[in-house]
Amino acid sequence: MKILLTGVTGYIAQRLLPVLLENNHEVVCCVRDQKRFNYKNFQNVNLKVIEVDFLNQESLKNIPNDIDVAYYLIHSMSTQSGDFENMEEICATNFKLRIEQTQAKQVIYLSGISNTEELSKHLSSRKNVETILSEARFALTTLKAGIIVGSGSASFEIIRDLVEKLPFMITPRWLKTKCQPIAIRNVIEFLIGVMGKTETYHKSYDIGGPDILTYKEMLLRFAKIRGLKRSILIVPVMTPRISSYWLYFVTATSYALAKNLVNSMKVEVVCKPNSLAELLNIKPLDYETAIKLAFDKIEQNQVISSWKDAQSSKLLLKGISKFIEVPTNGCYVDVKKLKLKNSKKALEKIWSIGGNNGWYYANWLWEIRGFLDQLVKGVGMRRGRKSDTELNTGDALDFWRVMIANKDEKRLLLYAEMKLPGEAWLEFKIDDNNVLTQTATFRPLGLLGRLYWYAVLPFHGFIFNGMIHKIAEE
Repeated sequence: MKILLTGVTGYIAQRLLPVLLENNHEVVCCVRDQKRFNYKNFQNVNLKVIEVDFLNQESLKNIPNDIDVAYYLIHSMSTQSGDFENMEEICATNFKLRIEQTQAKQVIYLSGISNTEELSKHLSSRKNVETILSEARFALTTLKAGIIVGSGSASFEIIRDLVEKLPFMITPRWLKTKCQPIAIRNVIEFLIGVMGKTETYHKSYDIGGPDILTYKEMLLRFAKIRGLKRSILIVPVMTPRISSYWLYFVTATSYALAKNLVNSMKVEVVCKPNSLAELLNIKPLDYETAIKLAFDKIEQNQVISSWKDAQSSKLLLKGISKFIEVPTNGCYVDVKKLKLKNSKKALEKIWSIGGNNGWYYANWLWEIRGFLDQLVKGVGMRRGRKSDTELNTGDALDFWRVMIANKDEKRLLLYAEMKLPGEAWLEFKIDDNNVLTQTATFRPLGLLGRLYWYAVLPFHGFIFNGMIHKIAEE
């Protein structure tokens, strides 16, 4: 079948895409910016990538008419604007109007469990999207999941941060809320299973694993699997704002996402019984098995997708292509060059920079800069990196975003996503003469930007000089 896949740079779609291709489907991927799509991972004649911005109705003309099934995997909960409900409504409406003009017989939508009367803004928005899509001429199949457990998933990484960083937790009341977690591989099985299944047309299903747990039980079971002893005290006085800040500073989530997550975590997400698993012959995995499988992927350095790479930012909304060309006019530039004895080893170090490996020199200063960024609701250094050895365009890398990662050209270009009075780029490039050039570029915004550059200039001389020498070491 010919499949239209949306949300391709997101966590779920990156897991679904290789499975669709393995099953010999022809897949048309919708991306806002083609430069964010990692072509080298998908050398397949059945794959086509088109640029579509679902907020821009005109761009939907790029969607072909001869599709059979479409997956709607778009959401905007982590957007920095705060108005994600309006964005999701516009996207869903534009999608519905365009798909109605195609030959698509079925749309498969992944939503959130919404079985209580009082819903969070996030779940209300998901429910509204389902209503919009259900009023179309095509058949809608809705799958509703709660906590998705898998390597790189937001839920998994947040739980991991909390458990591995905090031996004792003072937590808000929402840790008593019940939920029904589901393994990512089961989510993919359900998404694949309902495709073309006429029995599932015009129907909605809750999907979850066999365990119904409170968030406190999830944290403690996670700790047990990791061999950690953890204590949790639940207090009734922690406000949603304090809870959001607590989650923001302890985990790798952005403040915008933390705020929306806290509101959602106050709502019970337990599945209504249905027979979909039996119909599709799927055996849902229990919570502990899902955790162990996730760590198997992490330990083998095989994390396919991470929620951090898909976090919405002003940068990604504008498109990576607008930031690939490093400006020269009106910029401050710090250039350092060094002759390499072993360019292959240096390139490996460049491709492994950041995350668990650190920045090779004065890591404590990088951590302080990250902490200061967090104080003003920036991303900080907590995002790390998806893989310890691989980098792709669009990846999150601590408080940077990868703009170019081209090993053949021996070039890595990063753009700063920290809070700054201007814009910053950091580039590493090895030329044919085995000379490493490390370039830091800053385009200031007004007087404050210029003052900022001169304030950090002494630290740049210390940090960047030490970093290039560490990279060049054999």
